[in-house]
Amino acid sequence: MSGHKSTHPSEPAGLGTGSAFGGPNLKRRRLFQGAVAAGGLAVAGAGGLHIAQAQEGADEVGALATHPGLLHTQADFNRMTAKVNAGLDPWLSGWNKLIANGHAQSTWTARPTAVIIRGGDGQNYPQLYNDIHAAYQNALRWKVSGSTAHRDKAVQILNGWSSTLTAVNGNADRFLAAGIYGYQFCAAADLVRGVSGFDLGGFQDMMTSIFLPMNNSFLTNHNDACITNYWANWDLCNMASKLAIGITCDDSGIVNEAIDYFWNGEGNGSIENAIPFVYSGGLAQWQESGRDQGHAIMGIGLMASIMEMAWNQGVDLYSANGNAFAKAAEYVARYNLGNNDLPFTKYSWGTGQNCAYSEQTVMGAGGRGQVRPVWEMVFHHYTARKGFAMPNVGTIAGTNSPEGGGGDYGTTSGGFDTLGFGTLTHVRLTWDEMPDNLTPLG
Repeated sequence: MSGHKSTHPSEPAGLGTGSAFGGPNLKRRRLFQGAVAAGGLAVAGAGGLHIAQAQEGADEVGALATHPGLLHTQADFNRMTAKVNAGLDPWLSGWNKLIANGHAQSTWTARPTAVIIRGGDGQNYPQLYNDIHAAYQNALRWKVSGSTAHRDKAVQILNGWSSTLTAVNGNADRFLAAGIYGYQFCAAADLVRGVSGFDLGGFQDMMTSIFLPMNNSFLTNHNDACITNYWANWDLCNMASKLAIGITCDDSGIVNEAIDYFWNGEGNGSIENAIPFVYSGGLAQWQESGRDQGHAIMGIGLMASIMEMAWNQGVDLYSANGNAFAKAAEYVARYNLGNNDLPFTKYSWGTGQNCAYSEQTVMGAGGRGQVRPVWEMVFHHYTARKGFAMPNVGTIAGTNSPEGGGGDYGTTSGGFDTLGFGTLTHVRLTWDEMPDNLTPLG
């Protein structure tokens, strides 16, 4: 297989000041014109963010987003409810996985805390991620079954945190907390957005006063380190949080910044840095593949979440750079299924504050075969929605089905990096319903 190194686009990159990146919106213009030409834009409905108008330089701050419209839409919930009520698998198995989770119970006791610390002395951040997953899982149960007890529990958890939290502190890991838990918070809140008693304004204030400034700080300054020092996941979680906050706050200026960073960001989360080598045969090397597989799989989950949120707002990032993300997901899945016949191109980068040289020449085998609930979202976009063959992702998704969520994969933070439950929420076709003429990624 022959590989090529992606080159940076010529358009301006990096964060600017104000509500949009500095410089002309060239990449954003290309995104929308290219997506329209390819028929790639998802139609999110009349309420979707009017981001496409940004190609003319219009300020769209205040335009309304589609809600629910982060990881799931109302059409998704209609499908889940119908399939579960009909007793159909794999949705019923996914539902049973959800309702068996201790976090998904209406008896959950939340522990809102004023100052959360991740990294360094006094760490207490498990209190945050456990409560976020409990809010999400209870809200998900309500959206599928109509159980008001679970709805009210989700609202109680979210209101408790938005009226209590004042800061997220710690060493550099505080930026992981701001990113991962920022987007997950929004995904939970999106499900109860219109519920009487939910303090939307208070939640938005928490996100814009605590999480968003930290997301912006990291994406701008990268903790004062060399631009290549931090792995893709650090960028991706902060990009996901920023995008989710923009949607939650109906602020297309914030959304546009997050999408612009996806295309132009100098850090390792932008599309051409996260996927530096694309090969023939439908594979692409992931930025963290030489590090270890737990983090590589985590990155697949984070980028998929970004792409799904954008898709649900009418923006197709999944097809970026010739479906490069699909090829990277195939690459990571194939290695974690036990296959060794993958190309690996030497990856080099600068570390620390002085950009000291470092390199990787082989695949990172640590954590190989680790189970994380990230695959159903990827597989069912590219197969059920777009008709592409994903043999490796399909196999690993099927092997790990039904997907669980936080609490099903251990008690440490890695088991809570993804909200999960993709078998219930993202499966669109059964294996028997899959078309026979899927298109190879090439």
